[in-house]
Amino acid sequence: MTWSKRIYDLFFASLLVVILGPVILYLIVVIWRKQGLPLFYVAERMKTPTQSFGLVKFRTMTVVKEDAGVSGGDKDARITPMGAKLRAKRLDEFPQLWNILKGDLSFVGPRPPLREYVERFPEVYSEVLKSRPGVTGLATIKFHKHEDRLLARCSTREETDDVYTRICVPRKARLDLIYQRHQNMCYDFDLVFQTIGNLFRRNR
Repeated sequence: MTWSKRIYDLFFASLLVVILGPVILYLIVVIWRKQGLPLFYVAERMKTPTQSFGLVKFRTMTVVKEDAGVSGGDKDARITPMGAKLRAKRLDEFPQLWNILKGDLSFVGPRPPLREYVERFPEVYSEVLKSRPGVTGLATIKFHKHEDRLLARCSTREETDDVYTRICVPRKARLDLIYQRHQNMCYDFDLVFQTIGNLFRRNR
C-alpha cells in the first residue's frame, strides 16, 4: 500500500467515524434490543497470503458452534430479521471502519478471502493479495450481485463451495487483477462513488 493511499484511508475513515458515530451507536442499541448479544461478528480473513486479521461486522446470523465457507442459500435460515435489514443496505459493514483505521483494510481493494480459499488457490491469491484488501472494489461492483444470486440457489454447504470455487473465485480474481493494474487515487474515488450509487439504486 502506498503512503498516499494509507493517508486517504485514515483521513476518510476518521471523518466517517465522526459523521456516522451517532448512526453506529443507534444501530448498536437497536441490534442489542432486537437480537441480543453478541453485537459483532469477527471472522478470520487474509490480508496477505500468510497474514490474517479479524474482519468486524455487525452480527446478522444466529450463532452456531462451527461455521465455515462462504454464505450461500444453505445459510439463509440463520439470517435474523434484523440481519436481513442490515445486509440489504450493507449497514453490517460499518464496523469495518475499525479495520481500515488499523490498516487491515483499505476502502478500495479485493474483498479479503477466507484462509481456506487462500490455501486452496495459492497461485491466485499470491497475486490478488498484492493489493491491500478493501471494503469495496471492482469485483464487488461488477460481480457482487451476480455472486449473491449464484450462491442463493445453493442448498448445501458442498454446493455453495463448488459454485464459489468454480465460478466466483476465478471471475473475481480477474477483476481484482484488472483493478491492480490500473489502481490510482482517481480510480479509487471513482469506485467508491460507484459503490455509493449502487447502494442508492439498490435501496429504492
